[in-house]
Amino acid sequence: MLNLLDLKISRPGLWFPTIWIYLVPFGNQSEFWMNMNFWLGLFFVTFPLNYLVYGLNDYNDIDADAVNERKGNFLFGAKASKSQLSGVLTKITILTSVFVIVFTFISGLKMFFLLLFMVVVNILYNFKPFRIKERPPFEILIQVGYVVTVFFSTELNNLDTLPWQTLVYLSLFAFQAHIAGEIMDIEPDIASGKRTTATLIGRKNSKLLMLLILVCESVLVWYWFQDIVLASFLGLFSAFMVLDIFVIFKGRAYTLSEMKLFGYLINLSALASMLWVLYSGNLLEV
Repeated sequence: MLNLLDLKISRPGLWFPTIWIYLVPFGNQSEFWMNMNFWLGLFFVTFPLNYLVYGLNDYNDIDADAVNERKGNFLFGAKASKSQLSGVLTKITILTSVFVIVFTFISGLKMFFLLLFMVVVNILYNFKPFRIKERPPFEILIQVGYVVTVFFSTELNNLDTLPWQTLVYLSLFAFQAHIAGEIMDIEPDIASGKRTTATLIGRKNSKLLMLLILVCESVLVWYWFQDIVLASFLGLFSAFMVLDIFVIFKGRAYTLSEMKLFGYLINLSALASMLWVLYSGNLLEV
């Protein structure tokens, strides 16, 4: 039986990447909200998919989460004990299997392999002997798996395949979002012996890497898609990162209240950019 802990494990405050990526292909569609497949897919990329992603993560990160002060809420996820997580793998298996069967019935064998790929990537990321999450910098590069959500969206809803430039941009978006999480988790990761890119290169260098990716995103969005609005938003984010690195926070860790504030602001900015991408459809053509 699913409960509030399971919802917390799925990290509702971090649903925005999968929702954002799922919605991108609908930019040139009209009345897509009248299609039942759209709503079924949208639901899947909220709780079920994130329950798979973060449930496997939490199951294998109990020690790190136990000393992580930002965990234990619906914004950043649960802080659960081993006993509380004892049944999570069974729940994930059942829930994921149900949706794999449903979507394969709707869209065919190609959808089955897309969803199977999602599952395999998460297993490789979390479980030994692979446990890519502790093999820097591959724990960042494997975030390209989030882009599979685009193919899931286009296959389920019979939409056009996106240009490769859009896939590159979305990959950079996934890299940048993951690095942000690593920066906030440096202290608990070090305390639990977990290796990440951020623990190896340090807070300032990790922020500089995130800044470099943001600048690349802004330039590429302007150059490839002539989207001044989205490019300007990314440029403003980059400007804030410059202030963060050299003026405001510098080398110190964020406080819990600051991390929560950033989490809420990121969700608001994600919502605004989703609406713009849907309205403009700029990411669908080069």
